[in-house]
Amino acid sequence: MTVEAVPLPRLAPQRRRAPVWAWASLLAAAAITAPLLALVATAVAVPGASFLHIATTTLPDMLANSALLALLVALMAGSAGAISAWIVSTCDFRGHRVLEVALLLPLAMPAFLCGYVYTWLFDVAGPAQEAFRSLTGLRYGQYWLPEIRSLPGAAVMLAMVLYPYVYLLCRAAFLQQSVCLLEASRTLGHGLPRTFLHVALPLARPALAAGIALALMETLADFGTVQHFGVRTFTTGIYEAWFGMDDRGAAAQLSVALLGCVFLLLGLERISRGGRRFHPTTTRHPPLRPVVLRGWKEALAIFACAMPVVLGFGVPAGALAWLAVTSGDPLTPERFLPFALNSLTLAAITAGLAVTIASVMAWAARMHPSPLRSAANRVAALGYALPGSVIAVGTLVPFGVFDNALDAWMRARFGVSTGLLLSGTMAALVFAYLVRFLAVALSAVESGLARLKPSLFAAARVLGRTPGQAVREVELPLARGALLTAAVLVFVDTMKELPATLIVRPFDLDTLAVRIYNLASDERLAEASTAALLIVAAGLLPVIALTRAMRREG
Repeated sequence: MTVEAVPLPRLAPQRRRAPVWAWASLLAAAAITAPLLALVATAVAVPGASFLHIATTTLPDMLANSALLALLVALMAGSAGAISAWIVSTCDFRGHRVLEVALLLPLAMPAFLCGYVYTWLFDVAGPAQEAFRSLTGLRYGQYWLPEIRSLPGAAVMLAMVLYPYVYLLCRAAFLQQSVCLLEASRTLGHGLPRTFLHVALPLARPALAAGIALALMETLADFGTVQHFGVRTFTTGIYEAWFGMDDRGAAAQLSVALLGCVFLLLGLERISRGGRRFHPTTTRHPPLRPVVLRGWKEALAIFACAMPVVLGFGVPAGALAWLAVTSGDPLTPERFLPFALNSLTLAAITAGLAVTIASVMAWAARMHPSPLRSAANRVAALGYALPGSVIAVGTLVPFGVFDNALDAWMRARFGVSTGLLLSGTMAALVFAYLVRFLAVALSAVESGLARLKPSLFAAARVLGRTPGQAVREVELPLARGALLTAAVLVFVDTMKELPATLIVRPFDLDTLAVRIYNLASDERLAEASTAALLIVAAGLLPVIALTRAMRREG
């Protein structure tokens, strides 16, 4: 019997419909971009009556102060982060295991809290100068000390809490570098300092640049510290134009100017690299052998790593704890509890929404990759590079236009005024938080998904699971740690956010950050210490999560 081969009919390829994930990604990107477009449109269409006055009087000072502040923070935070990362990565000394984790603690301390504490300690009537006068017998005016309420003082405060960004990225880069290059440098007679300057640091340039860029983004976004120190920057100018002069157009124009500075900074960082890549040519190399330090070298290493922790976390946390125990907030628990509840509620809602939106966008790009969805995710990540004051102005402008248009239409049709449905509500504040911190959640979720093998999803599909079931039953449980990390990071960042909260919040809604700002602005730091400690305690959560991650990688 002969068997003839019958050719199978060729099936025409079926066109796949655009998935829901793609539309969700585009919708999220459009929502994130809306405040930026509103800022540009308002700056062009609404002439700020005060902008010409600001441009000819205070704008040059804002620009110069912002540039000098960014330069000082870059130098101090970059030096402290890179040097401490190099020491704990390549040296073995007593206490280095504790210090490599403790160097992350300043992440839990908001910069404006550091500013409040150090001005209280070192002002003329502060404990430090009082102790100095009692020990020396000198009177005020007979001695000289650096002025803490100054631009360099503000730069020091910001650098002390922002250097962990540089430390984290540089430490990871140093641990991944080829030991062969480092050993070759040592063989040629270079000590650890010269090896660090001429070999390790140039190879870690992308990590160093990325860490400094993150620190500078936070510096340009800061409001509480520079306002308390009397330093006029773009963020203080935006706040004054909005509330002090009641000029939305001028606030929008200043916001667009600051936005241009942010994009210029990011562009210069990218151009400086010139598309170069810094990596070893092979991954087959022996493990790094730490250099054992003893004697004065050990003492110097301990001092270099311990001082950033003591100054950035130990002194502020200790002072706040002492003030909370001796004085504390005078409000009764019934009156103080609403501040904590408002902060926790806003942070929880924002964290839940941010993780949900980030998960949809990340899984959409993973399951249906395309340039359009990739671009949508990149656009959504722009919010973290913008100051809270800029996002606040960009949020209120479209919300105000919508509320006014709806109110005018309801008045004309039904004779009923709807008032402000979105502006000045909790919904507007949560939206501003999402624009600001969605990038944090998206980065954490994408990082977690990158560690999942695609074969797991393919195996679930082969076993008959739909894409949704495969994600829900296989990938979602495996990515639970990344989702939890994203939620914690967004939760803590929301708790600490001050500029957006001050501008967008309803008038009857105060948070712990607003409570601290109001009391510290009136030089009532002792009363603000209770709320400050609660924010610091919440900030320790991501530090613990990062510590566990570092232990697993180390």
